[in-house]
Amino acid sequence: MNRSSLPCLFVVTAVTALASISPASAQGASAGVQEFDPQAFPGQVVEDVVVPVPSEVFSVLDKLGEPNWRQEIRTVNLPKTPDRTKLSLLFGLVVAEGFVAVQAEDKEAVKDIGREVIDLATALGLIKSVRPHAQAILDAADKSDWASIRKEFDQTQKTVRDSMEQMKDADLSQCVSMGGWLRGTASVTSVIGKSFSADRAELLNQPMLVEHFIASISKMSKDKKDHPNVADISKGLKDILAKMEGAVDGFTKEGVREIGKTCDSLLTDIQAAK
Repeated sequence: MNRSSLPCLFVVTAVTALASISPASAQGASAGVQEFDPQAFPGQVVEDVVVPVPSEVFSVLDKLGEPNWRQEIRTVNLPKTPDRTKLSLLFGLVVAEGFVAVQAEDKEAVKDIGREVIDLATALGLIKSVRPHAQAILDAADKSDWASIRKEFDQTQKTVRDSMEQMKDADLSQCVSMGGWLRGTASVTSVIGKSFSADRAELLNQPMLVEHFIASISKMSKDKKDHPNVADISKGLKDILAKMEGAVDGFTKEGVREIGKTCDSLLTDIQAAK
């Protein structure tokens, strides 16, 4: 079974839900919505879960209008820690933040995040393989070459995950994915909350992916599974899954806010010193 190599936001159900947003129905909900072809949506199948790469995720979001991404950029706190589990979660978080900065076309934010990528890769002992990508991000930021930056963030994430799996750190590789997913989902809930519609909210309907993460945690080694951040994420994911499964008639604005609140709380804990 192929393993996911990147943090992600969507699963088959979400893509299907997005595909169900016909141009006609979407026009009434959100100006600027474009037609989306799920057959053209690339990704990897992981235990029946479609895992698109981050740049593809945000390409889909591009089709849902023009949110103010600059408002969604957040300062990332990087605690000094030798804790590789926390560092892996942070790495996923930072790369996802990089995509928010790219969506906002904020050159300085991208460069700051590129330097944070270097710091985290150094702490994880992966700087040799990551440095070329990080430097490419910084160089492309100087040129405002957003397409190249997206590509390099994708490659950076893949390089880290591949390196971790070669080092028999598959659990940490999952942590990278979860950190990215939490940050990505937090940004999406924020965008949807500011311009709510039932069609937009359906993007959050990702029970298969959440179940995948919960199952992945349950299979981790005891030291990773019992890590305070990972244990909290497991509980948070179960809360989020319950909200998804309970949204039989679609998400309410309050439901979207609650999912975002759970993600934000977990992200705050990941960035805490302990």
